[in-house]
Amino acid sequence: MTGSSPLGRVVILGYGNQGEAHARNLRDSGERVTVAARAGRGAEARARAHGFEVAPPEEALRTADTLAVLLPDEAVPAAWPEWSPVLGGVRTFVFAHGFNLLYGTLAFPAEAAVVLVSPTGPGRVIRELYEQGAGVPAYLAVHQPGAGDAWSVATHYATALGSARARLLRTTVREETEVDLFGEQAVLCGGMNALVSAAYGTLVRAGYTPEIAYLEVVHQLRYLAELLHARGVAGLRRGISGTALYGDLTRGPRVINAASREALERMLAEIRSGEFAREWLAEVAAGRPVLDRLLAEAEADPIEEGRRRALGEAAAPVRDGTPTGGSGGRS
Repeated sequence: MTGSSPLGRVVILGYGNQGEAHARNLRDSGERVTVAARAGRGAEARARAHGFEVAPPEEALRTADTLAVLLPDEAVPAAWPEWSPVLGGVRTFVFAHGFNLLYGTLAFPAEAAVVLVSPTGPGRVIRELYEQGAGVPAYLAVHQPGAGDAWSVATHYATALGSARARLLRTTVREETEVDLFGEQAVLCGGMNALVSAAYGTLVRAGYTPEIAYLEVVHQLRYLAELLHARGVAGLRRGISGTALYGDLTRGPRVINAASREALERMLAEIRSGEFAREWLAEVAAGRPVLDRLLAEAEADPIEEGRRRALGEAAAPVRDGTPTGGSGGRS
């Protein structure tokens, strides 16, 4: 290992949204960081532009004392057998999400610590808050203790990310993974996107102007979310008008009702049983036909045209479907 840091040389595998933030924050905290990236890819160009030493994965992984595995969840299982033969010198494996630890079959050297350091925010926010002298809270868990003090190393890594400036919470890999998946599906991605799309469609079908419908049910969401983040549910309710408050408490239960709660319970049961993970991994193995079809349908939703009209934007370019790395909603 190098210097006095328990991390030694840190190799970042996956220079997407999470990977870039981890690499830059760790380096700015005094850690020695190398980025593993294939030649000619966008990740290599971005990492070099940020001043990092970059090497092909097969070369970089041989030099790692600490390996931060920040590839997309679905990319790790297929790549792991290729890289396993060069991982014998790694003393600590760091994951930002527990999906592959809980549901996968990854093999690690017996003496290595395998830890979870999961910041509760996307990479952009992790970096921005670090630069402001702040940080996002992080969950810490130990999957495999190894030969050393795994909790201490996880804490050091999280501190170098800036998360100790906020709060570090000890948990388990199972709890972090299941709660994260549920949060993404029920609220942060699935629930929110489905709700705003349904509300927008209701207004437009009733004859209201698409631009105004969009600004009302989507654009204003940011300001209420910021208020919720700052004050909590009760504090948000103290910050809105009496009319809005009455509508909240009398009409909200019509949106989230007994049927909704039953659906949430079923979603959580699918996560806890591993059914969702098996379904997702089978979808990846099949080439993502269902995901690609649903994504194409979603991007053709009239709400996208409403957004462009409301904000005066040109049509968005077609996505190439390439993942940018990281851990689910936190990528």
